[in-house]
Amino acid sequence: MLIPSRPLSRRSWLRGSGAAAIALPCLDAMGTSLGQQVLAADQVATPPRKLVAINSGLGFHAPHLFPDQPGTLSPSTPYLKQIRNHLDRVTLLSGLSHPEQQGNNGHASSMTFLTSAQRPGLAGFRNTISLDQQIAGQVGYQTRFPCLVLSTRGGDSLSWTAGGVPIPGESSPAKLYKAMFIDGKPDEVDREIEGLRRGRSILDVVAERASQLERQLGARDRHKLGEYFASIRDLEIRLHQSEDWVRRPKPHVDVSEPRDITDKQQAIERQRLMYDVMALALQTDSTRVITFHIGGLNAVPQIKGVQSDWHGLSHHGKDPDKIAELRLIEEAEFAAFGDFLGKLRSIKEADGTLLDQTMVMFGSNLGNASAHD
Repeated sequence: MLIPSRPLSRRSWLRGSGAAAIALPCLDAMGTSLGQQVLAADQVATPPRKLVAINSGLGFHAPHLFPDQPGTLSPSTPYLKQIRNHLDRVTLLSGLSHPEQQGNNGHASSMTFLTSAQRPGLAGFRNTISLDQQIAGQVGYQTRFPCLVLSTRGGDSLSWTAGGVPIPGESSPAKLYKAMFIDGKPDEVDREIEGLRRGRSILDVVAERASQLERQLGARDRHKLGEYFASIRDLEIRLHQSEDWVRRPKPHVDVSEPRDITDKQQAIERQRLMYDVMALALQTDSTRVITFHIGGLNAVPQIKGVQSDWHGLSHHGKDPDKIAELRLIEEAEFAAFGDFLGKLRSIKEADGTLLDQTMVMFGSNLGNASAHD
């Protein structure tokens, strides 16, 4: 169901669809829209559910993560010890697999972590919509940002549209903080709204020309054009939503604007900084859907005891010395993740905590990074 952020104009719909001779009934979408109702509401009766999906692209050494036996979790492995305070909230899953993921390179399966499409990167491959975008399509209209697509390396992403197009990831916590919490000057707001309206006028022209073309097409091409119309409608809704949110003041947080860490060797510190801003995004209900892609590092991370390239260590070939260094890196990753869970658990929301309302998915597209499996 497509939900506009403002009442649908019957005349505009008829004009845009090229069906002016058809008499439409009065639709629910022509009254006050759900988007406007949400924007007008001061409070939400029940705390909204949220999703965070995190992928560590270089995987984890499984013997240091998984217990020998199933059952109630305890800090019985090196990595579980790093999240010991939250094991009562954790479900640990092993033995999962997406079929046919050996794509055009060993790390191609990161593209399909949230889609499970097959043969990533090979000839004829086309990705499908990612889990987060499926959810954002249902709840995204309720928040300023339908979703946040984040990464430790600019451009990397776990998020894909219904058309199989990747959504570039944001790697700057400072830019993210500014987008969520720093209000633009009046002239900046006006320019942003003008740009959004210009985008809608362009879509009106495109829709009109496409409807003219539709009359000349066969059944198969009309089906393809129908998918195109659906994508145009989705863009129109997003533009309407954006204008409504541009006009609203951004939330105030008692946290200073972060400074980006430019040294890529401070890999864990960069993760922690992004986690901090993610927690703020959820706390202020700026979004309810977040993906975070933790990319690999072809360098030595600044962690005591680590002297080797992280990516090289992931290809340890069962060398015990390499595994020992790799353990130090992955323990630090789990410690940072555990602190993120702790932040969510410390934030009160209604009768519980923010963590109570948030599903956090933490894993990797690689089961055995050493073998690119």
